[in-house]
Order: sequence, then C-alpha cells, then structure tokens
Amino acid sequence: MKINILLPYKEKFDMNETSSVSITVRNNMAHSIYLNQIKVFGQNVKTPLFKDNFVGLKYSILSLKSKNIFLAKEMLKIISKDTETRHLLEIHNRPYLVEEVTKGNKFPVSLFFHNDPLTMRGSKSIKEREKILRKCTAIFCVSEFIKKKFLEGIKIDKKKVHVLYNGVDTKLKKIPLKKNEILFVGRLVFEKGADLYVDVIKSIAQDNPTWSFGLLGSSNTKNKNTYASEVIRKLKSVGVQAKFYGFKNQKFVKEKMKNASIIVIPSLCEEAFGLVAAEAMSNGMAIIASKVGGIPEIVKNNGILIEEIDFIKLRNALLDLIHNRHKREMLQKNAWLNFVHSSKKSSKNLDNFRQIIFQNFY
Repeated sequence: MKINILLPYKEKFDMNETSSVSITVRNNMAHSIYLNQIKVFGQNVKTPLFKDNFVGLKYSILSLKSKNIFLAKEMLKIISKDTETRHLLEIHNRPYLVEEVTKGNKFPVSLFFHNDPLTMRGSKSIKEREKILRKCTAIFCVSEFIKKKFLEGIKIDKKKVHVLYNGVDTKLKKIPLKKNEILFVGRLVFEKGADLYVDVIKSIAQDNPTWSFGLLGSSNTKNKNTYASEVIRKLKSVGVQAKFYGFKNQKFVKEKMKNASIIVIPSLCEEAFGLVAAEAMSNGMAIIASKVGGIPEIVKNNGILIEEIDFIKLRNALLDLIHNRHKREMLQKNAWLNFVHSSKKSSKNLDNFRQIIFQNFY
C-alpha cells in the first residue's frame, strides 16, 4: 500500500515556512506506522520536511492549468508509473480537485477539510457536497463544527464524514515555569482580531509594567497603509514592553509558548479548529479566546471563552488574569492536564481510518 497526500499549492512543506495544513500533515507523519509508504506532493521548496517522502513539483505557466490542478495531474502521472497497484489518495483542503483526481481513477480518495466547506470552491452547494460524498471514500473534518457545516442539507452517505482533530506535537514532560508575558500568535488580519489585541494591551501596559506583550504573525508590510502595518505601528507605540516578532518557525513559537503565561485568541471569524489554542494548552498557557467555530471544542472549560468579543470584554478578561495569580495558575494547570489533542493520538486515529479504507477497498 502507498499513501499519496496532495497539499494545496500555496502550502509550503518546508522546515522554515510551514503553515497550518503542512503542520498538521507533518505532525501526523511523525507518528504514522505507514511513514515509509507515504508520499507528499506539493510545490517545490528549498528545505522540505520529510525530504525522503516529499515530491516537490515546479509549476510552469506553460502547463496551461491552475497550480492546484497542475499538482493533481502531476501526482496522478507519477502514481500511474508506480509498480505498486494499491494506493490511497488524500486531498487536503481543495474540494474542487476531487473531480480531477477521481476522473478515470480506480483508487480510493479521502478529502480533508481544514476550513468551512460552505466557503470553499467545489463544496459550497448541497449538490457539490453530495457529489463529493459519491466520489470520495471518506471525508475528514478538523472539528464537529466543520462536520456540521459540511452536512448542512445533506441526506446521503453521512457515515462517510468523520471528525479528525488536528494534533499538536509536544515533548514537554511537566508544566513549564512561566514569565509575565502575554502572546498573540496568528496572521495579522482583521479576522484574527490582531488590532483588538493591540488596542487592549496599549490601554493596560503602562499600569502593568512587570508584564510584556508579544505579537507573532506573518504580514505583508511593504504597503505602510495596510492593516498589518497599522497593527505593528500601534504595538511599537506601546514601548519596550511590547515586541513584534514577525513570522517565526515552529521551534521559536513553541519556545515562546513554553515561557509565556497567557495567550489571547480574539478571532472575529469562525475558526475551523483552533490550532493555536491546542498548542497553547500543550504548553500550559492560560487561554483567553473568542467563543466561535471549533475553538470551544478544544478549550472547553479550560480557559476563558468570550461570546461576541470586543474591547471591553477582552480588556476585563486580560486584567482579571494579570491581577489574579491564583486564577491564572489554575487555568494554566487545567490547560496542561486536560490537553488531549496530541499528534500521536491524531496520527493513530488517521492510521486506523487508513487501515479500514484499505481493507474495505482492496
């Protein structure tokens, strides 16, 4: 058996530039019993993760195809030349590619949703999602929230749809010692609430001089008038207590989370899963987050969840944790003790599904 994983073209399966889908695939591979049978197909990168398992493909405009269709076609060409006749195909986050990959193909196909299906090309309508169900062997959703979205209006093949939570890789054996630091980790876009975080810390920093405030996230700041540039400008106006780290690799992020006390996740959009929340729990951080999307499934009662988050609500919650050491440490302990979304567990669950699919199909 061989397992072929197709990444979205925009994903970089690279040691220094991984984003959420690549991180999830990497974490699952790290513990998979099928590692030697896995091939990951994606855009060519300089320093690929699992380089022996990675097939980097260089896109050419001469192909006259979209980048994602190009990847799918090239993957199928490579598979067709393989002497192994038993393959599993796994498509991540590009539902419209199901039509391309299943066309004239005899292998079982699984589709993984990391975002809201109702907003994605190829799965917005009931008709499109029913077609996916007919063509795919399994559909995996990163949360119950996403599964519910996919099944809206669906009456067929519901048993094909499964929740497979993302997994976080952690090697910590005990809850780490914490510094008086608060973090925001995520893209510097309006939907993530980055400006809300910065506005709040700007209002409380001076009265809490023993605390520092970090902002980790990618941004395009070439245009000084962009949203991200304005967020960074406001942050820097706070002074030495605030630090913008920019985009950093996972090793750096984990180290910051290990040492920091509180993480703020003020999302204004419905997060599919809440990877940052899971990572924060694995590092024993006190969590303040929006009660939206899949985040409540991860945090549950182990953090502060705010409905319809705004400046006042976030400011009050943050000041409460800064001034109430007992509550802060209790939330840190609860997050640590009740963290369940390990990559080892997620990988095992996925491997179990793969085994069932393989046995049923072959």
